[in-house]
Parts: sequence; structure tokens; C-alpha cells
Amino acid sequence: MSGLDESISITRVAPKKSFFDISAIGTIMKIFVLGLFVVVFCANVEGKVYTKCGLTNELITLNFPRTFIGNWVCLIESESGKNTSRITNRANGKQGVGLFQIKSKDWCTFGKKGGTCNVKCEDMLDENIKDDGVCAEKVKNEFGFLAWDGWKRSCKGRNLPLPPC
Repeated sequence: MSGLDESISITRVAPKKSFFDISAIGTIMKIFVLGLFVVVFCANVEGKVYTKCGLTNELITLNFPRTFIGNWVCLIESESGKNTSRITNRANGKQGVGLFQIKSKDWCTFGKKGGTCNVKCEDMLDENIKDDGVCAEKVKNEFGFLAWDGWKRSCKGRNLPLPPC
């Protein structure tokens, strides 16, 4: 033997985790389902942004009491900017949904009919505001316009006649 010290070193290499590791499949499925939900949800929501007169005429067509239409228009301008597809995340974890910013979890439910209005929140985001209006009237009948922070902030105490269109 030569003067060199020969030693054998064995290094263990951890097995390489594959992409489809059992623990990763759950995470991958969650990401896939979430992505699918976002794509489907965003693809199906077709909203509309009203003009003041367009909104006034629509509320008249839906038989809203003429004496309150000025309040409704002011509320809608303040809450959603007259945008039927608006969703607002609230500090309490609920969301304001649609033209009237109906509060999710209380009045509607995402994914299935529910809440006091027994409607899907997604149905409050399209151009058809008939179901939104029925639900908004329920809210108003139970709590008045005070149920909406936007109305309290921008409309309360103001003379709000029927907009001249």
C-alpha cells in the first residue's frame, strides 16, 4: 500500500419527490379547483354599468315606489357606482354583491340558493336586476335604508326626488 489513507465515504441521497407525491396531490387539486372556479365565475358574470337615467327608468319598470327612487338611485351610486357586477369585500368578512351591494351570508349564498332572499349571490351580478331588486326591497322593509352604509354616508338627510330624465 502506498502512504495514502484510503477511506470509503458513503453518502445517502434522499429519494427525489415526484411531482405527484401523495402529500402534494391534495394541494394540487385545491389549486386546480380554485382556478377552475375563478375561470367559470369570471366567464359567466356579465355586468352592466347604468347611467343615472337608465337606472331610474329600470327602477320604474320594476315597479319600485316612485317616492323612493331618488333614494335608491343615490344608494346605488354610492354603493356600487351603478355597476351590476361589483363585489366589495367588507371588514367583517362578508361581501357586498351587485348593484345594491346585498350582503352575502345574510341575504344570499355563493354556490347555492340561500340567505334570507333565498338566492345565489352570483345571480346578483348579472344584468338582470329584477331578483336583486326584490332582495333589496326585503332588506329595506326590514331595516330601512339604514342597512346600507353608502346611503347613510351620501344620501341620508338629503332631499332626493325622482331624477329628471
